[in-house]
Amino acid sequence: MKAPISKVSFIAFILLAITSCSYQPEHQFRIVFLQCCHDEWRDVMNSEMKRELAFHPDIKLETIESYSNTEKQVEQLKAIAKQKIDLLIITPNESKPLTAAIEEIYKAGIPIVFVDRKTESRNYTAFIGADNYEIGKTAGKFLASQFKGEGNIIEVQLEMTSSPATERNRGFKDAIAATPNLRIIEVLETKNGLKDINTNIPRILKEHPETNIIFSHTDFLAVTAYLAAQKEGKSKNLFFVGIDAIPVTKGMQDVKNGVLNATLLYPTGGAEAIQTAVKILKKQPFEKETKLLTNVITSDNVDIMLSQIQKIKEQQVEIERETLKITELNKTYSTQRNRLYFISALLTIVVILGAFLYFLLQEKQHSNRILEEQNLAILEQKNEIEKVSHLARKATEDKMRFYSYISHEFKTPLSLILTPTEDLLQRKNTDIKETRNTLQLINKNANRLLRLVNQLLEMRKLDAGKMELELSQNDLVSFIKDIVGDFGVKAKQKHIDLQFISPFKELLFAFDADKLDKVLFNIISNAFKFTPDGGLIHVSILKNTDKIEINIADNGIGMNAEEKAHAFDLFYRGNKNISLGTGLGLALSQEFVTLHGGEIIINSEKDKGTTFKIILPFMESKQNLKESAKSSSSKKASVFEEIETPLIKNNTKHSFENTIILIEDNRDLNLFLNQKLGKNYNVVATENAEQGWQEILSYIPDVIICDVMLPGMDGFALTQKVKSDFRTSHIPVILLTAKSQIESQIEGTKAGADDYILKPFNQQLLEEKLKGLVENRDRMRRRFSNEVINPNQLQKGERRFLLEFEALIDKNIKDSTLSVEKLSHELGMSRVQLFRKISALTNKNVADYIAEYKLQKAKILLKEQEKNIAEIAYELGFSTPSYFTTFFKQKTNQTPTEWRNG
Repeated sequence: MKAPISKVSFIAFILLAITSCSYQPEHQFRIVFLQCCHDEWRDVMNSEMKRELAFHPDIKLETIESYSNTEKQVEQLKAIAKQKIDLLIITPNESKPLTAAIEEIYKAGIPIVFVDRKTESRNYTAFIGADNYEIGKTAGKFLASQFKGEGNIIEVQLEMTSSPATERNRGFKDAIAATPNLRIIEVLETKNGLKDINTNIPRILKEHPETNIIFSHTDFLAVTAYLAAQKEGKSKNLFFVGIDAIPVTKGMQDVKNGVLNATLLYPTGGAEAIQTAVKILKKQPFEKETKLLTNVITSDNVDIMLSQIQKIKEQQVEIERETLKITELNKTYSTQRNRLYFISALLTIVVILGAFLYFLLQEKQHSNRILEEQNLAILEQKNEIEKVSHLARKATEDKMRFYSYISHEFKTPLSLILTPTEDLLQRKNTDIKETRNTLQLINKNANRLLRLVNQLLEMRKLDAGKMELELSQNDLVSFIKDIVGDFGVKAKQKHIDLQFISPFKELLFAFDADKLDKVLFNIISNAFKFTPDGGLIHVSILKNTDKIEINIADNGIGMNAEEKAHAFDLFYRGNKNISLGTGLGLALSQEFVTLHGGEIIINSEKDKGTTFKIILPFMESKQNLKESAKSSSSKKASVFEEIETPLIKNNTKHSFENTIILIEDNRDLNLFLNQKLGKNYNVVATENAEQGWQEILSYIPDVIICDVMLPGMDGFALTQKVKSDFRTSHIPVILLTAKSQIESQIEGTKAGADDYILKPFNQQLLEEKLKGLVENRDRMRRRFSNEVINPNQLQKGERRFLLEFEALIDKNIKDSTLSVEKLSHELGMSRVQLFRKISALTNKNVADYIAEYKLQKAKILLKEQEKNIAEIAYELGFSTPSYFTTFFKQKTNQTPTEWRNG
């Protein structure tokens, strides 16, 4: 007994039977030809394509006519883009309007062959067409030879929105440029068709009776110009030249009839287009650019050309007749063969499917059930994996962000520990007072690092659930009053209205004094950071039967909705200038309040201030009132560390040659650098970029040292602003920052920074780099002060400024009252800013620079020999020729006449 046929074997048998009985016809390529030509041109091109297609029966060509209508051609291209074709051949009516539609088709993977014309896009496969530039150039050379380089030409142009028109015009102009006596007396662009010719040719011939040549971009335009001239009785005296040489009814026939004196052959490229398309479709090598040759047709060779074309037509007719016979035979053969294959395949399929249909249906239903179960299981697994992956990715991102923030926060106090320490070690003569101040700075920033570490450890205890309250009954009013009082010095420094408002003289309350101290301290410190000078911070306390409410309100910058929602998130950093200490402090504050069974509520609007509302449940304790000296002393120490030393600006003395603008928001670091750099430079210190920009414009310094992380505008933005402003673009910028990532360094370089120094930094390294930048700038000034300024040797912004400055001098050079004030006013600068800018770039004052410019201009005018000395003097803005002579002799030791003759 034979084994039953398996499902796989049975399906294989069906496929084999169907394959053996089916006929797979050869692939036929579909090509669409979108043309935009006049009737004669279209007939010649179609004839050439038809003749070439006779050799390629596997190519099906569909021709679409747009009748020189650009909008219609765009609509046709959009329709073609939705069809399935193998290749597009197109003659664009205009270049620019069709660019977008052509690129859409090309990006869809359809090869594009341009014939005769192109668009502005470079996205095409091949181009076939005459070289319109060479045709225009050939026409110019032909006329130059015919008229021996002398003649007056009217050029009748096509509308200059198409590439053939612009290229023919350019080639024609280049050809006649070599013959100065052969000139174009007028150009007529036919924007409105024949109406422009019939209207303007009679007018031009009257205005220019010396005209003896009319060169037209097409034969049709040339014949129209001939008829217009004939009406005026002037056609016999004119030489008419066109382009196209269409052999059907125009072109060559017009030359033979004597209407045109000459025409240039403009091959259609129909046959070449089909040949290139076949190579593209069959993956054969092809030329991307195929330039067709031209020839000048005159009465001497027109008969020969016409007879050759007539012979080609006769051969074409014979080819078409033979092709038609072959097509009919192939059609009959194909029909009979397909019928046979179809009947055989149909019988086979009916027999096989009739026996196997029920089996397939059962197997399909069973397979579908299995697939549905598998898909459901896979989907559940996928969702679970995505959920776990999302949590892992978020945790990783939080950790990396945390490491980045903490390393950044540690670098500033480390800079203020390491840099002063290195400075102490390098000193030979020790000043006790200065050493004590340096050690206090080191101690302060070491304590700051310790406080950050303690906050991290406390956050770790909270996460582990090991933090416990140590409740004691205290007077909450005096407790808060002491904390607010410790900020009095800071409030006075910033002119902030700091008040504590309480309706109670005493309020006994059980709370953890150490933790509540940290909560209030963190929130009040946060208010000071974001409240501008002259603002207000009010702390108030309220009580009802079961809860106590502490409010800390300010009128600072406020928060937007997103920042308010994430204010207590450990890893969130809505304002990029909030430090890690602030982020930890707010997070710890919320946790400490939660331990008390309370909550913190934020009410804030952008630019309208912020109110932190601390709500605590009223708790009583049987413990006796305890003195909180320990927490108070630790609190005062921490406040002492936070109170900022007032910034002393070193901008009132100018005893040194070079000036530095220092922008650093950390006051300790600002004061340290101010002190160190002030020994060799005039230092102008600021704490934010906005104020720093005003100082830069005021002083036009030699170097700018700027931190990256600043309140408001950051260092990158300031650097870019400095380098893009022509008043300050020459000033070197050193970025001093704790952002060590390579991305930040790249961003700083892109902004235009001249150097990028990472915190913690070496003070000696900073001073040496500063010294190098200043010396390089001095060398450049000394070099330019001894030679004529070449703007190409400068940086881009400085080059643009000097070019604009020289252009302004040149514009006003005839003005004998030209002054520095007038130039600075037109440049939008103050007189001092202009003086410092020119001096920084050239080591010359403005008056010397203007004199040098006038001297160079005078030498150029003297060389030209076209003007006398007096004319040159007045053109350069000198009040008298004698004053000019005196000026020139002072500069060159020669009079203008001696210099010219020499």
